[in-house]
Amino acid sequence: MNNTPLLKRMCPAQRTREITPFIVMEVLERIHGMEAVGIDVVHLEIGEPDSKIPECVKTATMEGFDCNQTCYTHSLGDIRLRRAIAAYYLKNYGVTIDPEQILVTSGTSPAMLLLFSTLVDPGDEIIISDPHYSCYPNFIRFAQGVPVTVPVFEDQGFHYTPREIEASITDRTKGIMINSPSNPTGIVMPEKRMNEIKELAQAYGIPIISDEIYHGLVYEGRAPSILEFTKDAFVFNGFSKLFAMTGLRLGYIIAPEAFMRPLQILQQNFFISANSLMQLAGTAALKEAEAVTSTICDTYDRRRRYMIKRLKEMGLGIANEPTGAFYVFANAKRFSEDSYALALDILDKAHVGVTPGIAFGANGEGYLRFSYATAMGNLEKGMNRLEQYFRQAVSR
Repeated sequence: MNNTPLLKRMCPAQRTREITPFIVMEVLERIHGMEAVGIDVVHLEIGEPDSKIPECVKTATMEGFDCNQTCYTHSLGDIRLRRAIAAYYLKNYGVTIDPEQILVTSGTSPAMLLLFSTLVDPGDEIIISDPHYSCYPNFIRFAQGVPVTVPVFEDQGFHYTPREIEASITDRTKGIMINSPSNPTGIVMPEKRMNEIKELAQAYGIPIISDEIYHGLVYEGRAPSILEFTKDAFVFNGFSKLFAMTGLRLGYIIAPEAFMRPLQILQQNFFISANSLMQLAGTAALKEAEAVTSTICDTYDRRRRYMIKRLKEMGLGIANEPTGAFYVFANAKRFSEDSYALALDILDKAHVGVTPGIAFGANGEGYLRFSYATAMGNLEKGMNRLEQYFRQAVSR
C-alpha cells in the first residue's frame, strides 16, 4: 500500500504549471490595490473600450428577458446570430460563409481553447509572431502543442515575412497564426503580404488561423479578412472591441466544414452553448450598430493621433504608426531595456498604468504598449504625467 499522504500527491497538472501569468492583468490588479488606498491611476494598460454599449444591444437584451429567451441555444449558436455574422462578412469582405461553418462562443478566449484543442495533437506546432497577443502561447501549450515564435521587427513594420515563416515550418506545423489589426502593435497587415502568406501556407498544406477581433477598428485603409484569400482558414472574431461588449463575453469561430463537427462536440461538452441573451445582443449589434461604431472609430482616431504625437515628443520611438486596434507600441529602450521594471516604475512614480513589451514575447522587450481606449481627459492627464516622468528620467 502506498503510504504517501494524499495531499503530497495532489498538485496541479503539468500543463497548468506551464501557463505563464497574464501580465496585463497582473499590472491591472496592482493598480486596483493602489486605487483601493486612494491613489489616482490613469489606465493606459488595458485593452477595454471606454464607450458605452450600443442602445440596440441593451434593448435586445431586455426584450430577451421579457420574452423569456433564456434557455440553451443550439450548440453552434442561435441561427439568427450565425446568419447575421455571415451577412456581416458578405457585406464587409465580399465572402460567402455558410452559417453552419460558424460556432458562437462566450468570447474569443473559449474559441481559441476549442480550436487549438481540436486542431493540435501533442507535440504539434503553431507558428505565431513575436511580439504576439500574450495568451496565444498558453492556449497552444494547454492543448499540448508547441508555440513556435517568428520574430517581427520594428524596421520591417512588425510584419511577418514569408521567408522567416517558411524557415520555421516543420513536419509538425499545424497552423500559422496571424493577427491584423495586431495586438500589441496596432499594425494592419497589407493585402499583398496576407496573400503571400496564404500562398506559402497553401504550398505546405497548412491552414492559417486569423485573429480578427480588432476588425472594424481601422483608421487608414482597410483590414482584409483572410477569408478573402482562402476558405481553408480559421477565423476568430467577437464583439468585445468594436461593440464595447467586453463583459458580455461573445465571440465566434469560422472554420472549414470538416472541423465543425469536432468543434461542436467540444462546445457541447465544455460550454453547452453561449449565453442566449448575449446572442440576441450580438445579432442586434451586427444589424443596427453601424452608425455607432463609425462614431467610435472617429473618436479613437483622434485619440490615436494625439497619443502618437505626445509619445514622440517624450522621446519614445514610434517608427511605424499604428492604424488599427487601439494601441501604440512604443520603443522605450533609450530609457530601459527592462520593460517590466520600467512599467512598474512608471506606475509607482507617475501613477500611469502601461503594459510592458515583454508581456507579448521576448522580441517585445524594450517596448511599452499604451492603450488609447480611454476618454480624452484621462488620456491628456496620463500623457502629462508621463511627460514629467520621462523628463526626469532623462535628467537623472
